[in-house]
Amino acid sequence: MTFQIGGFVDYLSRRKLNVLSVRVLQKEQLLGQWDRDSDARRLQHSVSKSFTSMAVGLAVAEGKLTLDARLNDFFPDYGKSVKDSPYPPGELTLRNLLRMTSGHDAPPLSVEERETLQEKDWIKYYMSLPLDRLPGETFTYSSGDTFMVSAMVQAAVGETVRDYLVPRLFEPLGIGDVRWDTSPLGITLGCTGLWLSCEELSRFGQMLLQKGQWQGTQLIPEEWIGEVTRKQIDTPGTADWGAGYGGQFWMCTHEAYRADGMHGQFCVVIPDKEAVIAINSDEDDMQGILDAVWADIFPQL
Repeated sequence: MTFQIGGFVDYLSRRKLNVLSVRVLQKEQLLGQWDRDSDARRLQHSVSKSFTSMAVGLAVAEGKLTLDARLNDFFPDYGKSVKDSPYPPGELTLRNLLRMTSGHDAPPLSVEERETLQEKDWIKYYMSLPLDRLPGETFTYSSGDTFMVSAMVQAAVGETVRDYLVPRLFEPLGIGDVRWDTSPLGITLGCTGLWLSCEELSRFGQMLLQKGQWQGTQLIPEEWIGEVTRKQIDTPGTADWGAGYGGQFWMCTHEAYRADGMHGQFCVVIPDKEAVIAINSDEDDMQGILDAVWADIFPQL
């Protein structure tokens, strides 16, 4: 059967889903592509989190970080601001943050809060907030957690996550002139802020599918890819948001996993099909886009 992208595009049109670019790869070959206008670089929103996870894997492999490392290990003075709390934020581990089980009822550093926050030192702000419950047990989606992951990597390796990944991941993938936005004090946001084209995103997905390997070189440890792309914690949503979470990756239905970002940025990896689907969009109905993937693209793989 010859792959056809037209049915997927028709599905999007009928449901008025504002998808901008699509790339479908299988067995390292481009099966289909479509662009509404051009494949420009776009803000990847929380797809950025999955790239931050790659920096963690490299730092762990280099012996500069462990999953049991605590915020207090890197930022001991900040943690002293919270007194008499049963759950001090300084005791949060890297593992807690990667799995988004930090224990906040209202996650810090949401997009709305970042836009209005007067405190420029976001590490200080995050660590001034007592936890609401025991960490490590319950998933609560938190961009603040990922920002703190980025801060920990920077403290451990001595450079920003962006700069750390340029020679280790971006350049080998052929992604140059990397734009990744920062906090007021210059820390790579980690949780958002990375700008990529759909085609560049598809290369990332292919590297993930190949368990960290790219053109014969192991860019990211295979064990790390396996760890962060498996389900580690239950999630309370429905459909593809109820399939669980790994280490800065969402699990999907259909035996797949994904990096995803607000307004429909997706990098879906389907190991059993040896397939990658990269999508850039400007659309609030993110489940609608995934429904279109499962309805039209998936059966053709």
